[in-house]
Amino acid sequence: MMKAQINRQILQIAVPSIVSNITVPLLGLIDVTIVGHLGAASYIGAIAVGGMLFNIIYWIFGFLRMGTSGMTSQAYGRHDLNEITRLLLRSVGVGFFIALLLLALQYPIQAIAFTFIQTTPEIEQLSRLYFRICIWGAPAVLGLYSFSGWFIGMQNSKIPMFIAITQNIVNIAASLLLVFGLQLKIEGVAIGTVIAQYAGLIMAYFLWARYYGTLRKQIDWHALWDKEAISRFFQVNRDIFLRTLCLVAVTLYFTSAGAAQGEIVLAVNTLLMQLFTLFSYIMDGFAYAGEALAGRYIGARNQQALHQTVRQLFAWGLGLSIAFTLLYSIGGQSFLSLLTNETAVIQESENYFYWILAIPLAGFSAFLFDGIFIGATATNLMLRSMLVASASFFILYYSFEPLLGNHALWMAFIVYLLLRGLMQGFLGRKILENK
Repeated sequence: MMKAQINRQILQIAVPSIVSNITVPLLGLIDVTIVGHLGAASYIGAIAVGGMLFNIIYWIFGFLRMGTSGMTSQAYGRHDLNEITRLLLRSVGVGFFIALLLLALQYPIQAIAFTFIQTTPEIEQLSRLYFRICIWGAPAVLGLYSFSGWFIGMQNSKIPMFIAITQNIVNIAASLLLVFGLQLKIEGVAIGTVIAQYAGLIMAYFLWARYYGTLRKQIDWHALWDKEAISRFFQVNRDIFLRTLCLVAVTLYFTSAGAAQGEIVLAVNTLLMQLFTLFSYIMDGFAYAGEALAGRYIGARNQQALHQTVRQLFAWGLGLSIAFTLLYSIGGQSFLSLLTNETAVIQESENYFYWILAIPLAGFSAFLFDGIFIGATATNLMLRSMLVASASFFILYYSFEPLLGNHALWMAFIVYLLLRGLMQGFLGRKILENK
């Protein structure tokens, strides 16, 4: 009976989260599609560069979502309504403070970023314009991170899904009106994106007020900035922040190392990574379920339900990994052919395709354990695992690159994923025993 109940709880959180994950890249895709009809390739390049900058910036501050989710789910399990409310206020407050820093430092950030980005003067000029407009969406994006993490911690991933869908609808409508109605070109795309971001934040607040508004009575302003609670809040988020820096470093270096081997290899790696990204969207949904449910049962001190949740999560993870391996082995090459018609790229991808087949089984446990560790707020152990795995990535690549070339890059990436899962599996046993 408990197994069926746990499975329902996992799917109730995982499925809406997967839908939300899939809609995230649509915001960027919509912008690219719109500027793709403006008659100049430079607009597409500017959106690509500007989008990359914001992806990195906001990725680094993703701890606002993850840390809030883990701590909120534990407070939910304890039925601690006061702390549940305080966690949202703290997270939103910190998010707005970071956003104000980003706004204040936007010109130094822009200057530093474009010293590392090599592009044409026209694309740089348009990218800077896109950046200067979109940076004003930072309060909305970071505030929404806090709300999304809080909703997931409250075992509700449907609200973030509805918000993500609404953002896409608003973005399409606003951008089309501004670009083709008011002839604003790239400025219209940027303003449309910012409008969609604030629409998402406003919707998050009103949905919170609609479904959780009674929690206003639970606000204890004197304990909001309690020294011990604040210390724990920043410790958890510091570990996630450093872990994310490692993740960004590996991801960016993977792209950079591929680019250093020529245009064909870069194109091949980029296309193959789309298959990894697709798999990650699915597994992240189950990782979110791990955050919410592990934290809930740890907070409630329900060891039996916690262990059953972990077992069922890994049953889903293993099954999906086998399914993705079979799917990629059967239709992976056909999928790549849909992404490009460059014969040289498709032929070269065949030399590396078996690495993609290894990713699902090698990587699924890293995704699931990330969720479980965040729910357990065992973020320091997660950081240690990431540090070791990241170091192994660079050591392996530099050791074997002269002999194996691009194969060394993929081997290092697979080992990096596998090692994250193995180390967290070892450390996770201690967490489960102690909770």
